[in-house]
Amino acid sequence: MISEPTQKQLASLVVPPDKPLIICDVDEVIVHFIQDFENFIAPQGFHMEPGDPSKPYIVREIKSGKQINTPKIIELIDTFFATRTRDMKPIKGAVEGLQRFTRHANIVMLTNLPHFAGDDRRANLAALGLDFPVITNSGPKGPALSNIAKRVAGPVVFIDDSQSFIQSAYDHAPHIHLVHFLHDERYSKFVPELDYVSLRSNNWQDVSSHVLELLNA
Repeated sequence: MISEPTQKQLASLVVPPDKPLIICDVDEVIVHFIQDFENFIAPQGFHMEPGDPSKPYIVREIKSGKQINTPKIIELIDTFFATRTRDMKPIKGAVEGLQRFTRHANIVMLTNLPHFAGDDRRANLAALGLDFPVITNSGPKGPALSNIAKRVAGPVVFIDDSQSFIQSAYDHAPHIHLVHFLHDERYSKFVPELDYVSLRSNNWQDVSSHVLELLNA
């Protein structure tokens, strides 16, 4: 199911049908999230550690070691995005890789963050030289991804760090190429290999070369 805010954005999205399409996540793919979020919560008495595939990140109180509950994590994440989104820093090679793709494909950003932070995300990406359409999403990405991918006749590539979003993409649009980008090795080592992805990588040099091969560029 696609949320109402996402539906409205999809209704106004224009994607030329006669060119390949790259649909790309943002957090931990284009910009750093984990390290910035860790720095944000540390002064508040919390730290983050790897979880399991269903819950990749666990947040604990530094003093007690107690794991905090989901509502508190959501509160911290919402506050982070409300105050830090415009200043998020790019992952090495991401900007150059996406700019290189523009010669061969159209690009749409599909990002799960609070909808209220959408304009800040657009401003941040534009300041980095990535002035592409940005669709904010909540919940699984497969339905929105399928909606976008159906608009083009050529190859479609989806790049994301989340195992659950990659799985959702495969469930709803199995014909597209899936790139699993896992930048932070502290967490990626706990994520199992997915046999249906086209590439699993932790660097943009590999991603750029592979995607261009997929596009026959």
